[in-house]
Amino acid sequence: MALIQYSGNTMRNTASPTKALINNYSARFISFLLLIGLYQSVSVAQIDSLYIIPFEQKFSIQTSVSSKFLTLSQEYDAKSMRNFSLIPNTPVNIGLGFTWKNLSMSGSYGFQFLRDKSKGRTKSFDFQYHYYARKFVIDLFLQNYRGYNKLYEDDDENYIRASDVQITQYGAHGMYVFNNKKFSYKAAYNLSEKQIKSAGGFLLGGNVFQSRIRSDSTLTAVLPNNKKQFDNFQFGVNGGYGYTWVIKKNYFVAGSVTVGVNVGAERIDRFGKQKLEVYPNFFPRASAGYHAHDWSIGISVLTNSIAVQMSDEASTMLSSGTFQLTFVKRFNTHPKILNILPKNIVK
Repeated sequence: MALIQYSGNTMRNTASPTKALINNYSARFISFLLLIGLYQSVSVAQIDSLYIIPFEQKFSIQTSVSSKFLTLSQEYDAKSMRNFSLIPNTPVNIGLGFTWKNLSMSGSYGFQFLRDKSKGRTKSFDFQYHYYARKFVIDLFLQNYRGYNKLYEDDDENYIRASDVQITQYGAHGMYVFNNKKFSYKAAYNLSEKQIKSAGGFLLGGNVFQSRIRSDSTLTAVLPNNKKQFDNFQFGVNGGYGYTWVIKKNYFVAGSVTVGVNVGAERIDRFGKQKLEVYPNFFPRASAGYHAHDWSIGISVLTNSIAVQMSDEASTMLSSGTFQLTFVKRFNTHPKILNILPKNIVK
C-alpha cells in the first residue's frame, strides 16, 4: 500500500541555499514515491491466511493526531561537562486520509494553537514518508528545523531558548522483511490488514543520510574547530528483528528494531580525500492497537537515531521520527467519483 503523507507546518524565512536544497530533494522524493506506487500497483505478494487476513471492505477513511520531531543530543565523557538536548517546539498535527483498494493518501497540518506557548517557537518543514509493503519497509526523511529549546540532563524543567540553531536532515532507510507471508508490518502500522496469529521476522537493510547543523553561538563549542556550520554524510547497513503479538484475536502489540554501522565524512565529495569515520545507527519502532470488523485504532512511534560526530570526549546524535494515534473506519461502499481512477492503478 502506498501511503503519501505531508505535514504542513512549513518553515518560512529560510535561507535560499536551504530552500534550494529542500526543493531539489522534494522533487526527487516525489518521483521516487510515484515509482514505489507504480510498482506496488502491479505487484501482489502471497500471504499465509492462517496468520494474515485482508479486510473485506475496500474503502476506508482515517483520522490521525501526530507529532514529528528532529532532536539533537550532546553527551560528554567528562563528568564536569553537562549533557544536553535540543528539543523543537512544533504544533501537534491533525490528519485526514482515505484508502481505496491498494491506493492510500493522507495529509496533516500543524495548527499553531496546538503549540506549547510556554516554550520558544520552532519553524520547521518536515516531510516523512513511511512505506510498509509486504516484503519491504522504506522510510524517507526531508526535515529542516530552526529554533530550538536547550534542556540540560541535570535540569529537566528549565528550557533555554536556542533560536540560532538550524538543523537540516534528509535521507532514506530501507529494509527487507523476512517471513513476510506470516509477519505483516501493514497490519501493525498501516492498519490496512489484520494479523490473526503472532509472528515475527528478521530484517536486513541499509540507510543513507545527509545532515547539516548551523549555529551562531549555542553550539560553537560543540562543532569542530568552533565553526558555525557542520556537515555530515554517511551510509551503511543494518539488521534486526520485528515481531507482532496477537492478544485475544483483536488486540495487538508490535515492535521492531534495527541496529547498524555507517561510514561517513563531512561531505560526499570528501570521500577518498579524508579519513572516514564510523557511526552507529539505531532505529526502533513500536505500535499497539485494536482491530474490529469495520474499524481499527492504533498508536505508533518510530525513532531513527544516528551519530553525526564522535570523539573520545563527546558524541552528537540526531534523532528523528513520528508519534501518531490513528483511527480507521472501513465502509462497504465508496464514493462513485473514485471509479474514474484507472483500473491498472487501483486494483
